[in-house]
Amino acid sequence: MSATAEKIASVRANIRRRDPGQEEFLQAVDEVFESLTPVFEKDPKYIDVFERLVEPERQIAFRVPWVDDKGVQQVNRGFRVQMSSALGPYKGGLRFHPTVNLSVIKFLAFEQTFKNSLTTLMMGAAKGGSDFNPRDRSDREVMAFCQSFMTELYRHIGADTDVPAGDINVGGREIGYLFGQYKRIANNFSGILTGKDLRWGGSLIRPEATGYGCVYFAQNYLAHKNQTMEGKRCVISGSGNVAQYTAEKLLQLGAVPITFSDSNGYVLEPNGFTQEQINHVMELKNVKRVRISEYCAFSETAQYFQGKKPWEVPADLAFPSATQNEIDQEDADTLIANGIKGVFEGANMPSTNEAIEAYKKANVMFGPAKAANAGGVAVSGLEMAQNSQRLQWTREEVDSHLERIMKDIFNSSLAASQKYNLKDDIQAGANIAGFLKVADSMIHQGCV
Repeated sequence: MSATAEKIASVRANIRRRDPGQEEFLQAVDEVFESLTPVFEKDPKYIDVFERLVEPERQIAFRVPWVDDKGVQQVNRGFRVQMSSALGPYKGGLRFHPTVNLSVIKFLAFEQTFKNSLTTLMMGAAKGGSDFNPRDRSDREVMAFCQSFMTELYRHIGADTDVPAGDINVGGREIGYLFGQYKRIANNFSGILTGKDLRWGGSLIRPEATGYGCVYFAQNYLAHKNQTMEGKRCVISGSGNVAQYTAEKLLQLGAVPITFSDSNGYVLEPNGFTQEQINHVMELKNVKRVRISEYCAFSETAQYFQGKKPWEVPADLAFPSATQNEIDQEDADTLIANGIKGVFEGANMPSTNEAIEAYKKANVMFGPAKAANAGGVAVSGLEMAQNSQRLQWTREEVDSHLERIMKDIFNSSLAASQKYNLKDDIQAGANIAGFLKVADSMIHQGCV
């Protein structure tokens, strides 16, 4: 074994020793490590930089006490992992979900580092959240929780320090409560959160950004293969913002979105969703906050499959837009057997490493999350720019910036993969391009 190979093995073992049991985080690190091996072999100085990068600059865990509608005290756990400030202020979303723990937040913050780097904007990386579940909670309960959460978080954020945003179960309602509490405590109205309402500092296209951006990325990949979106049947998982606006943009580009899902099952429109039907999904999930199965009362053609995943439906393209590890190797094999041509990740790390290997063996186009779903944080960065200018850009301006950024992300990922003789391995290319920008900045800034 060469000295470089020994060093790589030593660093990898050391990471596992320091973070035992953090399965999601270690999975994310392993996926990147494999892609960066050609970089390490060509220039071993980057091995030490990577070892430093995987250790967060700061990890914050705190108690979140609040009182429910019955007058009972509740306690949840809050997190903020500030991963890297090499490229700018920490930037990344907040997730409220029962599955949230330190490992999940660290994996998300680690992925965010590469994603934010790829956008070309001046943003570091962080992620946060809580094991609080807003489902079936009243607006007052959600407000009470958000105010308690921000009462601790406000000490650690700021427009030039750390700018959180939304993620799973943190939408406009939650962002509003969090912003209001920050403003009350700090006596300061500034752009300390993105995803805000348009009337008080938000950006046009921000709710749509992750979904639209994922489709723009897929469009660029298809163009590289001399194909278009026209007529492509697309399976989508999830039914939140990412899934909704993925479907909307697919429809605008001539594709045929045919599924939405939630944790209970999926709904299929055999002939594809129309804009009117997508709007109804938005009302069910964003306003009424009910299960996707309720959609069947609206559509005579819809079919609902309890306890199933949409990956069993034959299609051309797949857009996993729900949560991490929702596609395992068995699901990937099913997609491939049903003729899937491309998988583009709207959620964070929705495919297991085994599923990704299956895609590659079958020559399936693969848009990894850190590249394909970077549209959300890209428009968050544009929202920060608008807040700094005290201006609001037009919808057309923001959408044009988003489309350009997603094209640049695809091109830089492709160029990096080709530079290291990896053909068009976009996953490896995204990891390499994202890493090198952060790593070189860390080297320039010294051992900090």
